[in-house]
Amino acid sequence: MATVILARHGRTAANTGGVLAGRTKGVHLDETGIAQARLAAERLTGLPLTAVVTSPLERCRETAKLMAPGLRAVSDRRLLECDYGEWTGQEIKRLAKEKLWRTVQVQPSGARFPGGESLQEMSARVVAAIRARDAAVEDAADENAVWLAVSHGDPIKAILADALGMHLDAFQRIAVDPGSLSVVRYTPHRAFVLTMNSSAGSLAHLASKPRKRRTRSSDAVVGGGAGPATTTTSGTV
Repeated sequence: MATVILARHGRTAANTGGVLAGRTKGVHLDETGIAQARLAAERLTGLPLTAVVTSPLERCRETAKLMAPGLRAVSDRRLLECDYGEWTGQEIKRLAKEKLWRTVQVQPSGARFPGGESLQEMSARVVAAIRARDAAVEDAADENAVWLAVSHGDPIKAILADALGMHLDAFQRIAVDPGSLSVVRYTPHRAFVLTMNSSAGSLAHLASKPRKRRTRSSDAVVGGGAGPATTTTSGTV
């Protein structure tokens, strides 16, 4: 199927101020966040994107505009940040003293934010959105299409955990930094995680068609295979 580049929005004052912004409106990229989005755009040079989809919050829309200035981004509420309810706008250091904090860390599948949604609900929402969008992109273009989705830290971690076949309780092991890019290619039988939390290196090689091989497109190559046709530095997995 198509390949999706998952971009976390650039840094904001809420990130540096230790505040859980959540779905708070009016949170914009700071100077570093703008620089991060512009750097991400450079990494996409030479890569024809089929579509750009973004969380409707300002920090994601600003990132999408900087990353793909020539394309119109489509907002999708399913890519919104987790609804943290009463935790929204609170200082992280204060929230860390709450009993629920421990559950969020060690058993996120059992965590529901007061007045908000559960991490399980958030995960189901964003994973369904990404998989549905990915299938739609392929139907509209072809299986070699590459598209961009701009969202938030926890949603992207949940998408990556699903792609890796991890239980949600392990998703806190995944790091997704502001301005970072992760890449997932979905196939009928499994997802392939190509890049995670990368902040440097061109992704132009994603435009190359996969090497023809005797195995089916959903099969992993035993021994690791030859890799992409073009050798580039695209971050780490």
